[in-house]
Amino acid sequence: MSEFFTAGELLALREHGIAVFADRVLIDVQPPLADARIAEIQAECEGPLPQALLDLWRLTAGGELAYDLRTQMDGNEEALSWSELFYDGSQHYRDLRGWIEHEQECAQDAADQDGAAWNGKLRYLPIGGFEYCDRIYVVVEPGPRAGSVVAWKQGLPGWTHALQQDSIATIATDLYGAFAALCLEADPEQDEDSTGVRVLEYLDERVSAHGMPQSLADRVAAFYRRAQVDWRTPLEAGTLADRPGLAALALRHALAHDDAGLVRRLAEQGVRFDAPLHGSAQPVDVALTQHAFGAAQALLDAGALVSATAIHRFDREPPAELVAGLLARGAVADALGVARCVACGSPDAARLVARACGAGIADAYAQERDAMATRYQEDLKRVRAGKLGHYLGADGLAARVENLREFSL
Repeated sequence: MSEFFTAGELLALREHGIAVFADRVLIDVQPPLADARIAEIQAECEGPLPQALLDLWRLTAGGELAYDLRTQMDGNEEALSWSELFYDGSQHYRDLRGWIEHEQECAQDAADQDGAAWNGKLRYLPIGGFEYCDRIYVVVEPGPRAGSVVAWKQGLPGWTHALQQDSIATIATDLYGAFAALCLEADPEQDEDSTGVRVLEYLDERVSAHGMPQSLADRVAAFYRRAQVDWRTPLEAGTLADRPGLAALALRHALAHDDAGLVRRLAEQGVRFDAPLHGSAQPVDVALTQHAFGAAQALLDAGALVSATAIHRFDREPPAELVAGLLARGAVADALGVARCVACGSPDAARLVARACGAGIADAYAQERDAMATRYQEDLKRVRAGKLGHYLGADGLAARVENLREFSL
């Protein structure tokens, strides 16, 4: 029972598809899972269902979550999507019965490949995640790990900075701890990209179309926003360097808003810039990918690591001064880097890279230019034919082709 809401309020919230579990808000919730169904699932597991999971299922069979969750996987800093609680009959990726059957098939296939017999019992029970790429499991095997919560994330081999293979990580020793790890990294009332916008929109819809009292919706929003992580207070206190997780969140904010001043403040407080910030990407690569060129320069000034392929990250006109700084700090100069700068509309930066390449760059660049221009032209034709949506649009693609055609070393 939540101490924030009265029993009557919780009943009223339930009528609007809202429930509270472990101090976190669930929306679009289902009725409780029937005891008979719980018993069926129990019979399919190696060990007993943990009490925390029983508590959740007796509150709701499933629904939506809208929080942020991060963990380390294979050395990467990974954002996990735990936006769904699986339930029977959802007819979509959230189908609990379907995921259990999937795990059973996988376990049988693994046993067959190993030439071993499988006893038909699950050791990991899927309870949530997001579509097919992120899944959350409760460990249901006897032993010290019983009841712990494990995340699985699909690998994307060949994708820059992504996991190169399927990976797992333990989130918490029990389901209550896993819910405690769910947070809000940005205020949904201030940041339209915040995960929490989904909950505020849900509340607005319940008020406008279903008669939910505005005062109750406001109480839910206030309760929900208590999960917001505060990095600003330790920043003001000068103690952020002692909190690496909060420091990383502050740095992500700085790069998302191209806030060079905030980067400098973090550097002055001793925050380190030598760990992966998004997948395997270091802060400088993240800044370049997000076109946060002012923040990237501040990172260089603070001595942040520069990857060999940093110049390949440009997708918007790069300042020549920043390119010079990247080259001085170890970024490799090559024909692809020249072509990226040309296509993005920075001939001065392109010539800086070309001079650093040395002999043979003209022929190498010509090959990269032709290949890149061909790809852009093919995309442009498909966009104009209505067969492709592209973030650059037809005008942007045409401009890149023209940039490549007009430039000469």
